[in-house]
Amino acid sequence: MAITAAHVARAPRIRLGMVGGGRGAFIGAVHRIAARLDDQYELVAGAFSSDPEKSAASAADLGVARSYGSFAEMAAREARRKDGIEAVAIVTPNHMHAPVALEFLKRGIHVICDKPLTATLPEAKRLAKAAEASGVVFALTHNYTGYPMIRQAKELVASGALGDIRLVNVEYIQDWLAEPLENSGQKQADWRTDPARSGAGGSTGDIGTHAFNLANFVSGLTLESLAADLQAFVPGRRVDDNGHVLMRYEGGARGMLWCSQVASGQENGLRLRIYGTKAGIEWEQENPNYLWVSPLGAPKYRLTRGGPGSGEAAGRVTRIPSGHPEGYLEGFANIYAEAARAIIARRDGSALDAAVTFPGLKEGLEGVAFVDACVRSSKRNGAWTKLAL
Repeated sequence: MAITAAHVARAPRIRLGMVGGGRGAFIGAVHRIAARLDDQYELVAGAFSSDPEKSAASAADLGVARSYGSFAEMAAREARRKDGIEAVAIVTPNHMHAPVALEFLKRGIHVICDKPLTATLPEAKRLAKAAEASGVVFALTHNYTGYPMIRQAKELVASGALGDIRLVNVEYIQDWLAEPLENSGQKQADWRTDPARSGAGGSTGDIGTHAFNLANFVSGLTLESLAADLQAFVPGRRVDDNGHVLMRYEGGARGMLWCSQVASGQENGLRLRIYGTKAGIEWEQENPNYLWVSPLGAPKYRLTRGGPGSGEAAGRVTRIPSGHPEGYLEGFANIYAEAARAIIARRDGSALDAAVTFPGLKEGLEGVAFVDACVRSSKRNGAWTKLAL
């Protein structure tokens, strides 16, 4: 008898919980869309707010049956249920990432955490140690690593097509904090500019970590030291809103990183350029379907997602035909999908496909160490500083 799709049992959806992300939140909705895009997860519980009534109201909005007034209550009660959550998405302000994650880790519940890993480096080290000891899947949503043409770029670098890497240039620039929005009571601006909740880095922690992670992911390089010049251009702001960082990589490559949330007229300008002895590549988030390749001594050409020359690494995270826009939400969903493959493999005791790739503890620890080093360097007038890993 021929086997058809109707005869092939799919893995049960992963029972997912969420901490944070209730009414008025931004990133929680993004995580929920990403989790549902490939139909691998079912959101069944949440502590959407530290206020039990607000949490219950958010749960009602979302059609989620089980609502909790605290993440500690949620972790304890879900762990006791036969149908309890298998994974939790943490979408709180940065200072809550570590305490929330630790509650679920000690109960063997997988974690999908928004970036950065934590608000401080000591917290990040403690969390990484606990997560490694627990043996659970720990995914960090550096969503830009999920874009197909970023996977293509990584594949090109790894293949040697660029030759030996010499230069890495990455920038992530926005303008949404060009004015003191935090004084208006805007929720996102309020916590992101509060060092007690965001950590010591402002733009460096919020978007600089994305740029740093993207450069590392594609280039495959390891940072040796950095020299940072951070500013708070808006009067009274307590964290940086702009940063320029010089980077020295192991092996001799050099890099520059610019992150800013006061670059007037810029919306979400994430751009990566890498140059080797044979060729260079260029990608920008606002036109994510294109990867430009510049061979030394030959005409520059463009690779498109799903088009001729687009490889296997890009293809496995591509959903729709070439020529159709595919970007932010799909990139986010790719991280959730990759994490789902890892979680299901753990659930079934099966081998994980070697092609599965998602940011985790290593990348999270490096990101927090990057912010820490930037802050320390800038306080010392841009002195060359090593990451305290």
